[in-house]
Amino acid sequence: MKKTDLAKSDAKKIMNQMGARNAAFGAAASAPVDKREQRERDRALGLVPFAVKLNGELVGRLQALAKERGVDMNQLVDEVVRKGLRE
Repeated sequence: MKKTDLAKSDAKKIMNQMGARNAAFGAAASAPVDKREQRERDRALGLVPFAVKLNGELVGRLQALAKERGVDMNQLVDEVVRKGLRE
């Protein structure tokens, strides 16, 4: 291998590494919040995880309603449960 070919090969390696770093940097900038941080925020708001099993059709209706209203699923379920408990 000639000296110039070796230099070109090294340059390509460096360029690929720089591209990978920039791609990782962009992904890290838009990455979601750390789960631990999210739990801390939820605790500060007085939120408690509460898992339930629901019928798939009901979940689909809730998801459609949340999308229609443009709200988070947590907000929608909170609203529905509060209305249900008032009755």
